[in-house]
Amino acid sequence: MRVLDDLVLPGAKVLVRVDLNVPMRDGQVSNKTRINRTAPTLAELADKGAKVIVLSHFGQPKGQVVSEMSLAPLVGLLSEVLDRAVAFSTLDDAMDLVGNMANGDVLLLENVRFDPGEEANAIEFAKRLAALGDIYVNDAFSCAHRSHASTEALAHLLPSAAGRSMRAEIEALELALANPKRPVAALIGGAKVSSKLAVLDNLLHKVDKLIIGGGMANTFLFAKGLGVGASLCQEELANTAQDIMSNAQAAGCEIVLPVDVVLAQAFEAGADRATVPVEKVPDSMMILDVGPASVRDLTVRLAGCRTLLWNGPMGAFEISPFDEGTVKVAQAAAAQTKAGNLTSVAGGGDTVAALYHAGAADDFTYVSTAGGAFLEWLEGKVLPGIKALEI
Repeated sequence: MRVLDDLVLPGAKVLVRVDLNVPMRDGQVSNKTRINRTAPTLAELADKGAKVIVLSHFGQPKGQVVSEMSLAPLVGLLSEVLDRAVAFSTLDDAMDLVGNMANGDVLLLENVRFDPGEEANAIEFAKRLAALGDIYVNDAFSCAHRSHASTEALAHLLPSAAGRSMRAEIEALELALANPKRPVAALIGGAKVSSKLAVLDNLLHKVDKLIIGGGMANTFLFAKGLGVGASLCQEELANTAQDIMSNAQAAGCEIVLPVDVVLAQAFEAGADRATVPVEKVPDSMMILDVGPASVRDLTVRLAGCRTLLWNGPMGAFEISPFDEGTVKVAQAAAAQTKAGNLTSVAGGGDTVAALYHAGAADDFTYVSTAGGAFLEWLEGKVLPGIKALEI
């Protein structure tokens, strides 16, 4: 896989696929992480004399022009982050503008998903994009699981390379699973086992400890014959959970479940709560977090690990006080990482939010902003956007 150092950049027209699909609130970007992550690639290309043409999507316009999903409102912020002027154009008007670009100029093109050819991975649309450039750089790992024209087909039409953010993401993930320091723990949380079956099946063959939290843990506790009260639980997957536990044992992977839990009768702020061992959950209450004994257990276990892969919260962290388990385990992992004892890699939308909520994100070795791409990588799938760069 080529990187920026392998490219001859002065005067070259470089198409750069980034992910500017950032959260907006009241017309303002509420989280600039994705923009900040890709800014070094864009700045380096411009500083080295390339003519930088930025490609991205925003939202799901389904091949239609939807004014609320235009990238135009991001021009000012992108210009501010890059500390240079950024021009804007639709694809129809881009050819003339690109022809007049000077070395170091930056041009942001309109939302590529406004054209139905993008999500169809249509070669005709990819050729329209390719006609604008000499080189293609993909810096959008978060879109690498999509076989779209700007993430896959375009890489076959121009000399291609991975951007700095893309390369950093791949290296971090390889550090966590391809060539990890052992013992390796994976902490997989979230609401439903059904959404992460493939993740669990893949990881149990690659990690030493598989820590299961969130609503997912309830299904495993139920599969072990324990009552889970009124908690979220996919009882129909009890046999599947038993199979996962059996397969993990055969693979030498330890499944780690909560030993105590925090209960309430309603999922709401300030609700009365109780902490009980997992064997004593009453029928009328629901599990909303792991308890202090579970936090202590996980803190000790993490202290004995050298690599941690984290995806998903330990409980219903969105509402206090049911965030305490996630916060304390995240802080324990961050402390081990900061001390140089642990390589910690985390990813997924809820995971990133939870780690920032805990004040732990900055001390993790790497926090991925990818959602679907991160999950598909955890499942062991080949990501089309990365495979295209390797050809």
